[in-house]
Parts: sequence; C-alpha cells; structure tokens
Amino acid sequence: MKKVCCFGELLLRLPPANGGEWLRHNQLPVFVGGAELNVATALAAWDVPVKYCTALPDNIISRDIRDYLEQKNIDTGSVILSGERIGLYYLKEGADMKSGENVFDRKYSSFSTLSTGIADWDRILEDADWFHFSAIAPAVSVSAAALVKEALEAASKKNIPVSLDLNYRSLLWKYGKQPLEVMPDLAGYCDVIMGNIWAANTLLGIPLNEELIDRKHFSAHATETAQEIFSRFPKCRWNANTFRFDRETEDIHYFATLDNREQQAISPHFHTTTIVDKVGSGDCFMAGLIYGLRAGHPMDTVISYAAAAAFAKLQEKGDSTRHSTGEVMTFLEKYSTGKTNNFK
Repeated sequence: MKKVCCFGELLLRLPPANGGEWLRHNQLPVFVGGAELNVATALAAWDVPVKYCTALPDNIISRDIRDYLEQKNIDTGSVILSGERIGLYYLKEGADMKSGENVFDRKYSSFSTLSTGIADWDRILEDADWFHFSAIAPAVSVSAAALVKEALEAASKKNIPVSLDLNYRSLLWKYGKQPLEVMPDLAGYCDVIMGNIWAANTLLGIPLNEELIDRKHFSAHATETAQEIFSRFPKCRWNANTFRFDRETEDIHYFATLDNREQQAISPHFHTTTIVDKVGSGDCFMAGLIYGLRAGHPMDTVISYAAAAAFAKLQEKGDSTRHSTGEVMTFLEKYSTGKTNNFK
C-alpha cells in the first residue's frame, strides 16, 4: 500500500514549568515532535499509511524513539542513522512556537549535518504516493536545504505530489541565507502550499495587500495570495491559508481557506477561550489537508476537516494529536459557528 512520506527534523521538546518549578521538583517532561513528524503522527492516527524520513544518531535514545513511532503505526524504515545528536527545543506548555521564549538547541544535529548523496531516495520513495516537508527543514542549515532540494528532485522524477507548509521561525535561518534566497526554488516543486498570507510574504515574496488586511477581508486576501502563488509556481494546484487570532492569551478565533485556480472554500469559524497547548496545531491542519486532498474529497469538506483538526489540537497536551477522525468531527460539530460537512 502506498504511503505518505514526511521528511524533516525530529525534535525533542522539553517544556519547563513556569517559575522554575521544573528545577525545584526535578521534573521535565519530554514530547517527541518536529513539524513533519507531527503531520505523520496525525495521519497515522487517522489510519493513513505513513512513513517518516529523518536523520538520527545510532544510539539507544534513537532506538527508543523509533520503537515509539512504530507503535503509532509510523514506518521508520527510512530513518537514516547518521551524526551524533538529536535536536532539542525548550518551550513552556501553552506558549506559541513563535514565542520569543522558545529556545532551540539543534545546532550540529544529525539532520542539520546530513549531506546530500547519502539518502537512497529511490528506496525511500518507492512505496510513496505523497511527499511532505515544511519550510523549517531548509531553515536549519546549508546542508539541510540542499538535502530538501535533492529529495524534491527525486519526488518530481517519480511524479509524486508534494506538499509544503510555509512554517516561518525567526529563530532559524542563521546560516547566511535568507528565506527568499531558498524557498521560492523549493516551492516550484510543490503541488500544495499551505501557510498564511504573512508567511507567503516572508518566505516566497508574495505581496501583502494592506487595504484588504485593514478591512479584515482575509478570505479575499487569501484568494489574492493563492492566485499569485499559482502564477509564480505553475505546478501548484492548491493553496491553503489559516487565520488564527489570539485576542487575549486564551481567546482564540480561527478559520481557514482553500483555493484552487477556479474557486475558494472557507471553513467554519471556530472560537474557544480554553487552550491546552498551541504547539502542533498548524501541523494538524496540514495533516487534515493531505488527508482530504489525497482522498479526493470536495474542497469544502477538506478545509472544514483540516480546520477542525487544527482547532481540536489546541485542546491536547504535547506536539502531536491523538484525536481520531470521529473526535475531529465532534469538534467540528461542537465548536464551529458556520456550516459543517460530513467527512467520511
């Protein structure tokens, strides 16, 4: 059975408790994550065959992690054993990944130091019918950016659809290249590009229309952004944009759009004042997008499910979702303020 191949850096998240309590109690939880792995974990939870490709050191910690992922029905046969360390990051529970309090410790990780010419892409992609990566992967190092390009060339030769999440992390891109020097070239290989209008501006140079933003015409701006992406990147067929507005620390308004070259679909709007963990919500949306597009569902169904999955992830602790498709549909029915769609 063909699989979705997710490619990127695995990270361990260490969430220190507020006020230094983690030091006084000698306790620091560990969550296994990374943008592409979070996508793979969600797809596996929804019974989609999925494999994960990354680089990890050959040690007991990596073996424990691979066993853990296999228990979640994620194929780890494409994990490359190389290098000496696993990337870490420190982020308090409930904080946003874009927070200035986020501390990355991933320099010289196995993924960031993996060279081109080592991965056997013919073997890795032989049972894949979808390839996914995020803009975080090429942001890590020069070699990681080259490795992503190598993977995309291999997927393109096999006519495998490619999806890209325009994750932007200001704490990355420290190796002498700016996003606009790297990302447009990689986006040219992609059939699906997901992000938001601001990330598209930062990573791909897609212009912002301040008049639409000032008037809060975000869905109209999403179509404007999508059409510019389609014009610049002819291979791209789908563009999704998410809009999450945090009016206060725990007051979230959320919706998303999906455009192709002919039309736009808009998700129901979601609202909550209770947040458990913001990490991985966008990854869950990306997984929902892949889930629906890969299965050929109608646009409004695809975007409604993806948005509901992202919104539901806000109520879970950890980097990746454990919600089933039925539980996602429950969130869609319970919290949305617009029309819903059946997703089977």
